[in-house]
Amino acid sequence: MAAIDLDKISGLIQPIIDRIPKTARGSELHQRIGDLIEDADISLRVDLKEVLDSLLINMIRINASDIDVGGPGCAGKIWYRVFGDKNPLKLSKKIPFLETDILLHNILLASQRKNLLLNKNLDFSYSINVSKNKTQRFRADMYFDLDHLGLNMRKIDNMIRPFKSLGVHSEVAKAVSLKYYKYGLTLVTGITGSGKSSTLDTIIDANNRTVDAHIVIIASPVELIHEPIRCVVRHREIGSDVHSFKDGAIQALRQDPDIIVIGELRDPETIMTALEITDSGHKTFGTLHTSSAMESIERILGEMPAEEQNRVRSRLADVLTCVISQKLVPSLDGKRVLAKEVLIANSSVRAAIRNNNVGEIYQMLMEGREKGMNTMEQDLKRLFDEGKISKESALNHSNNKTKMVQLLSEVNY
Repeated sequence: MAAIDLDKISGLIQPIIDRIPKTARGSELHQRIGDLIEDADISLRVDLKEVLDSLLINMIRINASDIDVGGPGCAGKIWYRVFGDKNPLKLSKKIPFLETDILLHNILLASQRKNLLLNKNLDFSYSINVSKNKTQRFRADMYFDLDHLGLNMRKIDNMIRPFKSLGVHSEVAKAVSLKYYKYGLTLVTGITGSGKSSTLDTIIDANNRTVDAHIVIIASPVELIHEPIRCVVRHREIGSDVHSFKDGAIQALRQDPDIIVIGELRDPETIMTALEITDSGHKTFGTLHTSSAMESIERILGEMPAEEQNRVRSRLADVLTCVISQKLVPSLDGKRVLAKEVLIANSSVRAAIRNNNVGEIYQMLMEGREKGMNTMEQDLKRLFDEGKISKESALNHSNNKTKMVQLLSEVNY
């Protein structure tokens, strides 16, 4: 895609720049850009959209997961993340910040721009046509970087991995299936970019194919679209279909759901709502930005006021079914491979949560292989033994370095 014509882009944008007062800055500047974009000829807006879309098509071509555009942080370059590494696209010259500001404003609806200027951040979904019958969706986050717009877009994988590819124990498969457990809270956790959404989509798809039910997905933004197979599947995007995760979860109770998927448990209100709807007899899935099962439990408890923690601890012990904490680890073939820690909430785990002995759970994970459990360190050791990752990667991605060193030093006879 070296063939991006920067002079052509400048030619398209210059008429808009000419109408921006030289003294405009901050919100005034961006409101003015928005007004000019809304008044622009539709053909100009289509041409500007095609510029950004061409960058996304190139992203698909080079198998990049993310693109970053705009603001001083990008230094006038277009950046792609390919197999974990982020590097700039080679261009003949830098793109001025004001030009990327205009390119990014052009893809927004007026209502989205209003939210962006109010909240200084906007999460949304974006789609492009890649062929006559195929579209590609992206998860987008637009924000301010030293008074200019920055954008990250992540490619949403259109392919749903088969459930078997997760490589989980049969007890875990039962725990996440409505066929075997009609209620309970399952958490899929990991840092940003760890593949949480893909794992959750695989689990949703497995239920969609095996049970007759109603699934409500509340997400910010909605990523992969699940076609109804054996289930009614509702997709509710924060901002356009519902105001918040909490509102979406509460409203879902009046929509006759069997499974409620809460895209992110990001605040105490949403966490409490998730516990309450699970306690009311629904199967609930949610994600957290945590790197281990123990940290996930501690995060939920830590988000609560001190006077509420005992009550929440008891409720969590009652409703928790499974925690899958995962990481994408660089593999020896230059790609990435999934490593996961899995907790099944059996009676011992529930007692540890209820009695505020979360520290005991790590040993339960280590000794729970026959029940489908394992620590992150045990799974990293498995990947190393299978020749998929290096010893250095195993150490770098472990949560417990001491235990990882101990496992790697063990001799297999």
